[in-house]
Amino acid sequence: MATMARTNTGLAYPDRFYAAASYAGFGGSPNSANKDVASKFSNEVALILYALYQQATVGPCNVPKPSPWSPVEQGKWKSWQQLGNMVSAEAMRLFVKILEEEDPGWYSRTSNSVESVRDVQMNHNSNGEPIIENGNSFAETKTISAENGSLMEAQDKDIVLEGLGPVVVYDQWVSPPIKGQRPKARYEHGAAVVQDKMYIYGGNHNGRYLSDLNVLDLRSWTWSKVEASIESKSEESPSPVNIAPCAGHSLIPWENKLLSIAGHTKDPSETIQIKAFDLQTGTWSILKTYGKAPVSRGGQSVTLVGSTLVIFGGQDAKRTLLNDLHILDLETMTWDDFDAVGVPPSPRSDHAAAVHAERYLLIFGGGSHATCFNDLHVLDLQAMEWSRPTQQGEIPSPRAGHTGVTVGENWFIVGGGDNKSGASETVVLNMSTLVWSVVTSVEGRVPLASEGLSLVVGSISGEDILVSFGGYNGRYNNEVNVLKPSHKSTLQSKIMEAPVPDSVSAVQNATNPTRDLESDFEVGQEGKIREIVMDNTDSEHMKSKGEETSELIIATLKAEKEELESSLNKDKLQSLQLKEELTQAETRNTDLYKELQSIRGQLAAEQSRCFKLEVDVAELRQKLQTMETLQKELELLQRQKAASEQASLNAKQRQGSGGVWGWLAGSPPQNADDA
Repeated sequence: MATMARTNTGLAYPDRFYAAASYAGFGGSPNSANKDVASKFSNEVALILYALYQQATVGPCNVPKPSPWSPVEQGKWKSWQQLGNMVSAEAMRLFVKILEEEDPGWYSRTSNSVESVRDVQMNHNSNGEPIIENGNSFAETKTISAENGSLMEAQDKDIVLEGLGPVVVYDQWVSPPIKGQRPKARYEHGAAVVQDKMYIYGGNHNGRYLSDLNVLDLRSWTWSKVEASIESKSEESPSPVNIAPCAGHSLIPWENKLLSIAGHTKDPSETIQIKAFDLQTGTWSILKTYGKAPVSRGGQSVTLVGSTLVIFGGQDAKRTLLNDLHILDLETMTWDDFDAVGVPPSPRSDHAAAVHAERYLLIFGGGSHATCFNDLHVLDLQAMEWSRPTQQGEIPSPRAGHTGVTVGENWFIVGGGDNKSGASETVVLNMSTLVWSVVTSVEGRVPLASEGLSLVVGSISGEDILVSFGGYNGRYNNEVNVLKPSHKSTLQSKIMEAPVPDSVSAVQNATNPTRDLESDFEVGQEGKIREIVMDNTDSEHMKSKGEETSELIIATLKAEKEELESSLNKDKLQSLQLKEELTQAETRNTDLYKELQSIRGQLAAEQSRCFKLEVDVAELRQKLQTMETLQKELELLQRQKAASEQASLNAKQRQGSGGVWGWLAGSPPQNADDA
């Protein structure tokens, strides 16, 4: 690359102001200007820049107040009107100052600069045509050598990454020039970065679980295979340690080790195993844990929060979906399971998780056996309470098998699918405002629209890059892709979405709706104005006007603060009323439940008594039947007895009658003995 000289002559006012305004997105059509400013700056900064631009180019605000049906225009009008009679020159200077605070490198990137660039050579492309690398066409990028020899950017969109070789544009996926033997294509593997090296472990290829460990040097983009050994025996068991091939696990760097947590194996264990690869000795071992270990699983999320691992969800060896929560303390290697309050996410696997401010665990997407999700859940790790906040912006489509990493307060999500097609867009969530935006999209069946790919954050020349590997989208992949996020990818709430600046954390609002807004408001807007006013001390001729302006703005802000406090008090009162109603409802529910349990007990006693009565009735019926039978036998015997007595009586009568006739006939009666 040719050596180039750069003359830094600087611009005087008002030219410097107009160059800054053009760079920030002002000067075009109103609609395009709104979009450009909203895409580069936070809501608060965009409103201040708009007001200063209007003050510098038009003068004090004399336009009528917009209709209340147009809250965006009302917010812009209010910001402009607060500047009062600030002179144009002061507004210009403050505009440039704020831009330099938000984007220190704007002057070197603006196309309106009069800096002379003498020799520009495009990556051995002297014709100035777009460079085509790996099938992708990129815009021309000018690399300017400063006096100290470091590279500087000539455009906001493009940058040359040291060691990457080809030109890489911002917010676009590119394929770096890879050297060395690539690992076998796979998905559901684990990936982690340690000291500019990306380690890949395990995964699934054609239904076979893998156990190889590969490393990609992010400075030279060279693959190599790690020849790992296994400890012959552990401290707890004299038998050899078995490091089984796995997929659907998580790979976490901790101290001088890589920890492989959970995952599917051919012969699954009953509980989760923690495998450790020592980066110094190059050996695998199984770590002993204490407490009740969770059931073995794969497709879970594992998030490192301080010195603890937070594990959520997944799918066990019996394909049962889980939504349990477990925490492993890496200092003591002790398991804890928690029953958080609130409604947890439904059972799922292949979701993504991230931590914000070392306190809030975010769960996005995932899938069940029948559907995919695009819901967002937040767990307050201090209060151990689940919530489901409202998402804003361009909410991603339902997906599972995606992956994500955080850069600052921004959570980048790549890949995944919904059982029909892969997700082609790379999206980012601002975890403070919960606003989604699309960074870029890919076309066709490419690895970036796959499930089970990995995503890590690397660094080149002190700047963050996203590195993806592998995935499955009908075929198994082993490709590496790189994305350099720009400041446009890390924007907060857009100016078109809310009329009034608001620096309140959306995640904290979701978990604690009654928290105090006073300090955030003062830091967000009043603090910014005070900082601007303090800068006016270097211009004595503008000092009095600056003080008047600051007093006016502070007075206006105090009035708004009082309105916010009044609104907050109303919200707190309403919240207390709702809590009281909820408490009463819970009390009624408890009473009803106790009454229900009492009625159930009485019913059970009545049922038991009825059963005994039925038994008694059956016994009585049996006795009655027996008595009827005896009665019939008695009647029969009585009839037989009566018949026998009648026959005996008749016989006696006949005997008496025969004796009289015999006597008359002269025959003496016979003795009984003779008879």
